[in-house]
Amino acid sequence: MSIQTINPFNNKVVKSFEEMTPAAVNAAIAQAENTFETCWTRPYSRKAELLHRVAQIMRERSAQLSALITLEMGKLYAQSQGEIALSADIIDYYATNGERFLADEKLNPEFGEAYIKKSPIGVLLGVEPWNFPFYQVARFAAPNIMIGNVVLVKHASNVPQCAQAIEDIFLEAGAPKGLYTNLFISGGNVAAYVADERIKGVSLTGSELAGASLAAAAGKALKKSVLELGGSDAFIVLEDADIDQAVAWAVIGRMNNTGQCCVAAKRFIVVEKVADEFLTKFTAKLTGLKVGDPMDADTQLGPLSSEGAAVQLADQVQRSVDAGARVILGGKRIDRPGAFIEATILTDIEPGMAAYHEELFGPVASFYRVKGEAEAIKLANDSPFGLGGSVFTSDKKRGENVAVLINTGMVFINHPTWTQPDLPFGGTKRSGYGRELSALGVEEFVNKKLIRFSEYADPF
Repeated sequence: MSIQTINPFNNKVVKSFEEMTPAAVNAAIAQAENTFETCWTRPYSRKAELLHRVAQIMRERSAQLSALITLEMGKLYAQSQGEIALSADIIDYYATNGERFLADEKLNPEFGEAYIKKSPIGVLLGVEPWNFPFYQVARFAAPNIMIGNVVLVKHASNVPQCAQAIEDIFLEAGAPKGLYTNLFISGGNVAAYVADERIKGVSLTGSELAGASLAAAAGKALKKSVLELGGSDAFIVLEDADIDQAVAWAVIGRMNNTGQCCVAAKRFIVVEKVADEFLTKFTAKLTGLKVGDPMDADTQLGPLSSEGAAVQLADQVQRSVDAGARVILGGKRIDRPGAFIEATILTDIEPGMAAYHEELFGPVASFYRVKGEAEAIKLANDSPFGLGGSVFTSDKKRGENVAVLINTGMVFINHPTWTQPDLPFGGTKRSGYGRELSALGVEEFVNKKLIRFSEYADPF
């Protein structure tokens, strides 16, 4: 069965789920369409009340839900707790601010009066990844439910219990059946459902391959799509940076979620003057990470999400080494059960190598030394991805100037790329298009209808 809980700590199958039949999926879409027709005009206050209740249940069950995340995809338990808290905050954020974001927008035309009315468009399909099983769903579902849309969610096949738990929470909170629906279907079947006329828009967070497939299907069906795909964020350290601070953030930026984050710091670009100091301190910090059970509070480096993920990352490292990259630290699988790989630093990376062009989704850092600021910017932009990035410097204005020249959707100064409810999230180039979170998160799947008033006049 392709839809399974497999504990990556020991690679043992915990639970399997049957894929929904085409008839069952058809019924779910029909129910969602019916729910939209009967519920979209409900006042924002009722939608907000529901979302607040969902967030409350998440917080009340944080221990249980966090353990489920750790079981299914290996996240350190403390970080799983942080994910539940962030997810609840996002849901509360849209419940509190959604009505204001969706307020009518008065225009000032040359003749007559006019305004923009924002309204929902209908049934949406979201395809969500395993690396943040609750957070990714929250940032898709919360704003769209506040708008008045209804959502179908095809979650990653290796986090089925998380997927089911989210639907159960919505139902317990009082959501009408069909407002939020979990679909147990395989990734290969998603594109076929995009063509269904009852589905009005699609959103995907995931790989380039999956994004291209979904975007092609959506384009063929003339439907709006939002894509958040891979990233290879640059972490630039200029010579005037506080190196100890930069190293501390580098460890967090690279190792959070065992490095399995689209906006993780992946390419460490350090100016020559401070490169040796940074690399020495960074290597020492990663060398000391304690490997173990992600449920153990003392563990600092847990398993990757799956055996397949570990095999793929190890292959990328080996291909890079075979092409001439040098291993400063790690570089191999850890000799123990589970999907473990060593904390790794690669250097001497050149164009054409896997580590130069591909996203390394795990605890592998690519280290580059450059002559100065201009070379750092050029290298940062030499990537097919354009999601996030960061700049470390003691000069705020200098950091801003560098940030403006980095071709990504987000740049943070003196902090690795991060996320919070009131900051927009999204990228450029092969990292996708569209924005989630903040006020922009309600702008993607709305009908911005113009309503115009004119005085009666004889047309002749």
